[in-house]
Amino acid sequence: MPSVAFQGVPGAYGELAALRAVAGASPVGFPTFHAVLEAVSAGDADIGVIPVENSLAGTVYQALDLLPQTDLHITNEIIVRVKHQLLALPGVRLEDVQRVYSHPQALAQCDGFLAQRGLIPVPAFDTAGAAQELVAREALDEAVIASQRAAELYGLAVLASGIEDEDFNFTRFLVLSKHETAKLPDVTYKTSVVFAVRHTPGFLLETLGQLKGLNLTKIESRPRRDRAFSYLIYIDFEGYIHDAEASSALVGILQRASYVKVIGSYPAAQMPD
Repeated sequence: MPSVAFQGVPGAYGELAALRAVAGASPVGFPTFHAVLEAVSAGDADIGVIPVENSLAGTVYQALDLLPQTDLHITNEIIVRVKHQLLALPGVRLEDVQRVYSHPQALAQCDGFLAQRGLIPVPAFDTAGAAQELVAREALDEAVIASQRAAELYGLAVLASGIEDEDFNFTRFLVLSKHETAKLPDVTYKTSVVFAVRHTPGFLLETLGQLKGLNLTKIESRPRRDRAFSYLIYIDFEGYIHDAEASSALVGILQRASYVKVIGSYPAAQMPD
């Protein structure tokens, strides 16, 4: 069975993405996004999955910032419908709860629910990890936000279901591998590119102009790690990198940018029901 690295422990939403990444997947949890990519690079896992954006809370910057630093290729993307549960030890009532632990993204996605009830959000490294730790603490005035699978794995009771602020709560995961994959016929593709430009008036606009005619699905600016007050531009667009229009756009960017990295061309995910 192919091993798939994800960040977190069993019951995490990353594990759900790992299970969907490839048929017969064997998910393996790691403590950080960096450890996930290192595991794949070192051959300790066949592929890895990391979340890069959520439809409510936005970009997962910690994961996005790692992409220029790795030689891995994006080979696919997975969109997971995130349905959060408020979990506590059996016998605990909602009115007993004072603090709620979870990953910062999950807390942000349930901000309205928590605020309405005066619950104190406490960041944790992982949704399912917070559930695991709650069981170890045996705390009767605490709850966690995690998945239904986490509730089942750790024997927790569901105090409230579907507590995310909006029901269009989806997280986009990228699948990364040491090997690129061949283009499939009759499949819609996306391409992810990161580049940097000189600090010259109009230069960024001129570089982005090379993408005219392409449908951009994401654009993000992030600080560079090797130069103060300089930025990397992340672009996702529809199309396969070796198709004529996309290839021409990339040539135009290469002629103008001081740094360019194609992170991958991969099948675009379908929204789940």
